[in-house]
Amino acid sequence: MSTPTQSPNFKHQDSQPWYKNYMVIIFVIGLPAFVVVACLWFVYYSYQIRDSVVRDDWYMDGKTLYHDVSRDKLTYDLDLHGQMQFADNGDITFYLNYPEKSLQSGKLLNGTPLVYPDELALSISHATDIKKDRDVVLQHESGNKYSAPAVSIDPVKAKYYLQVSNDGTEDWRMRDVAKLPRAKVSFDPLPVFEKPS
Repeated sequence: MSTPTQSPNFKHQDSQPWYKNYMVIIFVIGLPAFVVVACLWFVYYSYQIRDSVVRDDWYMDGKTLYHDVSRDKLTYDLDLHGQMQFADNGDITFYLNYPEKSLQSGKLLNGTPLVYPDELALSISHATDIKKDRDVVLQHESGNKYSAPAVSIDPVKAKYYLQVSNDGTEDWRMRDVAKLPRAKVSFDPLPVFEKPS
């Protein structure tokens, strides 16, 4: 005679409460909590490393962005050149060079009187880190010489966008890209305005 087999007891209950079960802790509470914390951290981190504002002559007309190059064109038309020197103590010296024809006639190439502005604006923009940007005023000393004392530039060599501009009657600007620190930077009119021969 066979012995009767016991049927499984489906009414058997787990002795521990639901909140002590490791499956509930890991999958029902743990993973969603981890995702929420990770999302909050990524939102905070993306705010900290957000892109900086573009520093240039851009303007918007309707939905279209335009780049205003009239100041660069004026530099080309006036044939302006410049030489910037960086001293070890942070002093910056800039030489504004008018063309020989303008120096002899006392007039710029567009016919206005040749004068050296009292001050020029210098913008030193790091390629990737806005904290390393510097805006400096170059004061006129004598002749074509301008200077600014003790400008702190990061000692690690990196790419910078340099811009010297005159915001007076003749609204021109000179631009160059250079790896700083270095001893000298030359500014020349942009060659894009040259007419093909």
